[in-house]
Amino acid sequence: MTEDDDIKMPNEAFEPNRMQVKVDIGSLVQNGNTVYKISQILDFDSLVGVAVETGRSAVLRVGDLRPVAGAPDLPAMTQDLDEIADEDWKIAQQRYAAIKPLLGQHQIGREQAEHRANELNIDPATLYRWLKRYNAYGSVIALIPHKRGWKAGNSRISADVEAVIEKVIREFYLTPQRPTAKKAIIEVQRICAERGMTAPSHMTIRARIKKIAERDHLRGRGFKEKAKNRFLPAPGRFPNADYPLAVVQIDHTPVDIILVDDVYRKPIGRPWVTLAMCLNTRMITGYYLSFDPPSETSVAMCVAHSMLPKDEWLLLHKVDASWPVWGMPRTIHVDNGADFRSNNFQQSCLAYGINLEFRPVRQPRYGGHIERVLGTLLKEIHNLPGTTFSSIKDREGYDSERHAVMTKSEFEAWLVTFICKVYHQRLHSSLGMAPSKKWEIGIFGNGEEPGVGVPPRTADRLTTLLDFLPSFRRTVQTFGVTIDGMSYYAEALRPWINAKDSETGKKLELVFRRDPRDISVIWFFDPTLNQYFKIPFADQGLPSMSIWEYQQAKDKLKREGAKSVNEHEILRAITELRAHVDEAQERTKRARRQAQRRKEHEKKVSPAAPLPAKPDKKPVAELTAFTELVDGDIDGFGDIA
Repeated sequence: MTEDDDIKMPNEAFEPNRMQVKVDIGSLVQNGNTVYKISQILDFDSLVGVAVETGRSAVLRVGDLRPVAGAPDLPAMTQDLDEIADEDWKIAQQRYAAIKPLLGQHQIGREQAEHRANELNIDPATLYRWLKRYNAYGSVIALIPHKRGWKAGNSRISADVEAVIEKVIREFYLTPQRPTAKKAIIEVQRICAERGMTAPSHMTIRARIKKIAERDHLRGRGFKEKAKNRFLPAPGRFPNADYPLAVVQIDHTPVDIILVDDVYRKPIGRPWVTLAMCLNTRMITGYYLSFDPPSETSVAMCVAHSMLPKDEWLLLHKVDASWPVWGMPRTIHVDNGADFRSNNFQQSCLAYGINLEFRPVRQPRYGGHIERVLGTLLKEIHNLPGTTFSSIKDREGYDSERHAVMTKSEFEAWLVTFICKVYHQRLHSSLGMAPSKKWEIGIFGNGEEPGVGVPPRTADRLTTLLDFLPSFRRTVQTFGVTIDGMSYYAEALRPWINAKDSETGKKLELVFRRDPRDISVIWFFDPTLNQYFKIPFADQGLPSMSIWEYQQAKDKLKREGAKSVNEHEILRAITELRAHVDEAQERTKRARRQAQRRKEHEKKVSPAAPLPAKPDKKPVAELTAFTELVDGDIDGFGDIA
C-alpha cells in the first residue's frame, strides 16, 4: 500500500449499524436487493441461498451478504454506547441472564421457552422478543429498554467516581474481613463525600459488586483454596475453552527485530505487537502491529481486527491465503495492564456480550497459552535479518542494526503470511492437528462432534471499531468543542451550541469518539439524528497528528516557558519538531522512527477500512443449476417477523 492509497472514510453523516449477518441454514440474508434463505453452507467463503420471491438458488459470497433491510419488531440500535444509563445497563444484563440458557440453539421449542419463562415468572412472548432482539444483533445492547434507554444527556458516573468504586471493591470489599455489600456502599458514599463528589446510587454500586467474577470474589474474601480447586486449569487446558471463540487471550510483546524506515532504509527500532488467540483452536484471531507502546488504542485495534473478517486485510498486504476467522468471542482473557482495565474497553465488552476476565495476579499458568504462541512467533522471527534474538547471549557477535533490512510494511506482510500459511497449517502438539483443521471441525463439525456453526459477521465494520475507540463527553461552545486543549468545529455542531439538558437545566454533555493515531478529526454522535459526524480541527491550518506527537509539541512549549498553549503555538511547535525530524532522519535512528510513526498514522489503515473505498458490487446472478440442493418449500417474508 502506498501513501497515495488514502483510506476513504465517510465525510457525511454516518449511522451506526450493529446488526449481524447470521451465516447458518434457514437464516434470511440480503445480497443486493434480493432476499435469500440460506439452504447450504459450502465453506467459509460461499453458500447456497434460495431467493425468497422466485425460489431460485444462487451461490453467494459470504462477504457480500447483508442483514435483511427493514426487519420489523427490532430496535434501530443506532445510538452510541456512552448514551446508556447505568440503570438500563442493569436491566439489559438481567434480560441477558434470562435468555442465556437458550442461546446458541437454532430452534427453541415452545415447551422449552415456556418452561424458562415460568421459571422467571415472565410472559413467554416477552422472552421470545428478547431472544429475537439478541439474535439479530448478538449484543447485550439489543436488550436495553427501547423507550427509555437512549435519552440524550443521560448522566453516567464520572471516571473519578468509577475509580472510587473500583478502589473500595479491591481494597475494602475483596478482603478476608468480608464486609457486606451494604458496608461497601457506605464506604463509597463516605469517600465521595470526603472528596466533594456526587455519590452513585446504591443500585449502581451493587451492580458493580455483582459483576465481580466468582473466582476473584472467592480469592479476595479469603477462600483461596476453594478458588484454586474450582478454577485452576488442568495441565494443557483452560477452563470453559470448549469451542471456537469461547475464550480469546490477548497480550502484547515487543517484537525481536529491528525494522528500517521507508525512505532511507536505515534502522528505526523494534515494533510492538498485540496478539489475540482462540484457546480452543489455537487460531490467531487478530493482531495489531505498531511503533507505539501498548495502549487502549492497541487493544481496540486488536479486538476489532479479531472480530472482523480478514479478506481485505489479506489484499492490503498482498498475501494469497485464507484467514477465515471472525466473530465475537464469548470471553476475552487478559492480564492486569491499565490498557485492558480502561472504563471504555470494559463498557465496550459489556455491550457486545463479551465476558472480560483478568489473569489472577502472580498466576502465570493463566496466560501460558498466548505467551507460548508469542514465543513461537518470536522464535521464527529470530531467523529474519535484523533480529535482536531473545537475549544478549544469543545475540553475541550479531549486529542487529547492520543486518536490518525490512520495513514495517514488509515485516507485516511476512507476519500475515506466517500466521496464515505456516502457524495455522502445521501440526500443533497439544491439539494433535493443525489449528486450521481444529477451527474447521469446531465450526462445521465431523463424525465425532457437532460444530458450533459459522459465526455471525458484523454488518458494519466502522461501527464495531468506533464502539471500542476512546469516548469523551463535552459541551458545545460557540467556538465548537475542546478535547485535550484542541478545538474542533463543523456545521453539525451548530444546533448544539450552549444546549441545555431539559431535565437538569445544566449544559448538555454530548458524546465524541477519537482515534488517538489521528486527532485531527473526532466523531460526534448527534443524539437526535442518531448519526455520527466527522468534526475536524477548528483551525484548518493544523496538520494531522497523533496524540503522541501532540504531547511532544506541548512538552516542547512547556520547556520553552509557555504558560498556556493555543493552536498557533501548537502548529509552530509541530512544524519545528517535524523539521528537526526531517533534517535528522538520515543521521539518527530516533528521528527516523518518529518520521515512520507519523507516516504509519497518516495512512489511516484500520481493521474497519483496510483498503480504499470501492464501488458497490452488483447483485449476484441467480443460478438455477443449484435448485436440486434445496430441500423443502421456501417460506416467504413471513419468516422475518
